[in-house]
Amino acid sequence: MLNKFVVIDLETTGNIPKRGDKIIQFAAVVIENGKITEEFSSLINPKKSIPIFIEELTGLNDDMVKDAPLFSEIAEKVMTLLDGAYFVAHNVLFDLSFLQEELIQSGQEGFFGPVLDTVEMARILYPTADGYKLSDLAEQEKLSHDRPHQADSDALVTAELFLILLDRLTSLPIVTLKQLAHLSGGLKSDLQQLLDEILVNKEDTPERLPESIEIFKELALKRILEPVGSTAEEKEYQYPVTEAEKTALVSKAFDAFEKRTGQFTMMDTVYQAFQSEKHSVIEAGTGVGKSLGYLLPIAYFSRQYRLPIIVSTHTIHLQEQILNNEIPLLAKLLPFYLNSVLLKGRNHYLSLEKFNQTLAEDNDNYDTGLTKMQILVWLIETETGDRDELNLSSGGQIFWNKIKNEPAVFSQNQAWQERDFYLRAKRQAQVADIIITNHSLLLSDIKAEGTILPEFSYAIIDEGHHFEKAASQFFGHTLDYLSTRLLLGQFGLYDQRQLFYEMESLMASVPKKNDSMTPTIKLNQLMADLTFETDEFFQLIAHFARAKMTNKKGINRAKVRFSANDEVKGKAVVHSAERFSFLLKDLHSEIIERLEWIKKESNSLSRAEENKLEEILSFQNELAELRNTVIDSFLKTTNDVKWIEIDIRSPQNVTTFMAQPAFVAGKLKEQFFQHKKAVVFTSATLTVNKSFDYFIKEIGLVPDSTIQVNIPSPFAYNQQVQLLIPEDLPEINTVSLDDYVISITEHIITIAEATKGRMLLLFTAYDMLKKTYELIKESGFLHDYAMIAQGITSGSRTRLTRNFQRYEKALLLGTSSFWEGVDIPGEDLSCLVIVRLPFSSPDDPFTEAKCKLIEKRGGNSFSEYSLPEAILRFKQGFGRLIRTENDRGIIVVFDKRIVTTKYGKAFLKSIPTVPINRGKMDDLVGIIHSWL
Repeated sequence: MLNKFVVIDLETTGNIPKRGDKIIQFAAVVIENGKITEEFSSLINPKKSIPIFIEELTGLNDDMVKDAPLFSEIAEKVMTLLDGAYFVAHNVLFDLSFLQEELIQSGQEGFFGPVLDTVEMARILYPTADGYKLSDLAEQEKLSHDRPHQADSDALVTAELFLILLDRLTSLPIVTLKQLAHLSGGLKSDLQQLLDEILVNKEDTPERLPESIEIFKELALKRILEPVGSTAEEKEYQYPVTEAEKTALVSKAFDAFEKRTGQFTMMDTVYQAFQSEKHSVIEAGTGVGKSLGYLLPIAYFSRQYRLPIIVSTHTIHLQEQILNNEIPLLAKLLPFYLNSVLLKGRNHYLSLEKFNQTLAEDNDNYDTGLTKMQILVWLIETETGDRDELNLSSGGQIFWNKIKNEPAVFSQNQAWQERDFYLRAKRQAQVADIIITNHSLLLSDIKAEGTILPEFSYAIIDEGHHFEKAASQFFGHTLDYLSTRLLLGQFGLYDQRQLFYEMESLMASVPKKNDSMTPTIKLNQLMADLTFETDEFFQLIAHFARAKMTNKKGINRAKVRFSANDEVKGKAVVHSAERFSFLLKDLHSEIIERLEWIKKESNSLSRAEENKLEEILSFQNELAELRNTVIDSFLKTTNDVKWIEIDIRSPQNVTTFMAQPAFVAGKLKEQFFQHKKAVVFTSATLTVNKSFDYFIKEIGLVPDSTIQVNIPSPFAYNQQVQLLIPEDLPEINTVSLDDYVISITEHIITIAEATKGRMLLLFTAYDMLKKTYELIKESGFLHDYAMIAQGITSGSRTRLTRNFQRYEKALLLGTSSFWEGVDIPGEDLSCLVIVRLPFSSPDDPFTEAKCKLIEKRGGNSFSEYSLPEAILRFKQGFGRLIRTENDRGIIVVFDKRIVTTKYGKAFLKSIPTVPINRGKMDDLVGIIHSWL
């Protein structure tokens, strides 16, 4: 590009120039003819004190800027740099607004040229990136970023990133560039101007597209060849029976294969379970290599009997890990071709035809326009069309509902069908040997009586400890305010020009009129009544929950058990549910009547009109589903446990009603296990005190006919771990939350100083996590440590974990989801703190209801439910520390009940044998020092 670009970064005393915040560092990098030609940076004297949090963030303090020039002294230089250039920055509106203010105060005209935002460009050009912070993108592109939050370092990295983005932009197909240019008018930056210039340059020379891209109906797509089977001669391959055969086979894929006897045991158990048609449970400790432990035998079994095998996981992460890492490794081992596919629910896949149709619509808001641009770039890269690949904003998620794959009412054009992502995934699944899916889709298939997945009789359930909870959620109901309002908002009032307006426009185009149909104005009133009743209904739910929270002062988020028989408030909710249900039924009937009339009386609908009809049909299906949820949850008598989750600071946005069966064993037995020949459950945490009894009972298997195998971890835990239990902490249930937090905070600071950070702290409640985080910060003792906390530091679990690994000295505080699935091998994690034993709160509605049902039938709810649940979670937490055979570390358990109570022994018996040290914290610190 022959243009001049100036990449700017500023450090400032705050975020709002109009309130007197000032620049403390200015940096500019000039790019001309595609190369960096000049760098300029200067500290600036803001003539005011730098706030402490800015000093912590940037490393810049008052002493460093006191002799620096005022901004007015460099203002002319800044204007010279910007002359005739594009102004480029990472989050450009922030830097531009600050600079503009300072330039005008210095007597300059200010900058009024074109601007480009590298955040916006990255969102469009990297639609699948994990994050769009400068540090995330720098890491992705392997750019050296040695001093984040210092303007000269940030400006240089942004300039290097911008050159990569520019190169990526100019290499896009012309058809994509034209579509991007058409959509870019609504952006924050002047990308449209740059795109127009790129197009002028590109259209002068004939375009040569790479082999990997095809143009179909004005869309540039990744060319995908349907997978073909092996052309090798078909013959029988016998499963390797002896240990020598397995060793010879497995070592083919590893440069330095270390024999894992546990993995071979697992292979044989899985193969025999399938051969003998028996359900099985296998606990495989960390390091056994369970993915290969089940993939290799099922590959042979599938090959021998020409049968498909389902592999179901709980998390998307594990699904993708199996497909992208384990299956290629397996392919290296096998002497035959193996056909594996990943299959998700239909709504995960893009409908190309619907998306193409939306490109003709112009009334886009910012999020929709940006999402369309992201998808146009993604289509050149994706082979699956799977939404999970995309990093969408919340507005982008709403747009996805318009373009997601759904059953078509009108016959689809054959050419679109051939390129349909979902149909392709289904076609591949029909001929696959191994179909990787998730618990949710497997449960959908159970509910839909086998109409979603290809017919199968054999399955592996990985992350099996989640299956019972996933089934409880699946056989239950969830109703939340935000989703309900978003759904009804898709239809809208007539003058909001949503689906209601579209439907009436289609009605108006029908030649023959139906005078008996409800007039638009009355239907509009029905929609207004429904919107009002929705708000009323959820307000009554919130009112019910708040009344139950009167004795919980200072708590904002809570779960409250719901009962329809609960005095006046419970009955008021049920009456509102009745009114809500009737209004939903009336609206549903009106929509059905109109759609039937349009289909019957319209002579010829355009494809755009057919798509609009399908969108309305999809909406009325969701409306019917919503009504069924309301009826099942409030108007039918069931044994489901019902509760409300609320945040009283924002009840409008965070009010959710839940209904779930307390026990799913019977349903799974009748609807799943009795119809399958062999289902194998596996996980690192299925046993309690070395016994599978609890898991087998909860899941609905028959103990006598179930194969049960426990394969311990090959790691030498007794040489890799020291377990410490401080005795100078109060018993957790004998003091207030605040007093307990004060006690553990002192210990955390002591441990952190001894371990130099690298600590993961697992809490059971967010309140305690937040108070501990605030107290550590307040103390100032760990000011040079990075403090990363779930719910306080922004980002997903994966991003928080990655950030934690970046720092030399860091503490990571997590609850719930951090007890499992967090993988931090090596020296990045050397200390794990378990703040309290992970018993579910007795106030938790689901726990309370389940315990009462157990007691009612004469059982002991503590030993039958509360204790085993806590032990399984404890085992998950324990498993975070040692991830490889070379890891070493310390586990500290603050909860003394693990040694002072009779049941505490059950926790210790359920984990590998490790040395246990008890004593005062000051004495235990010596062990930490000598061990690490």
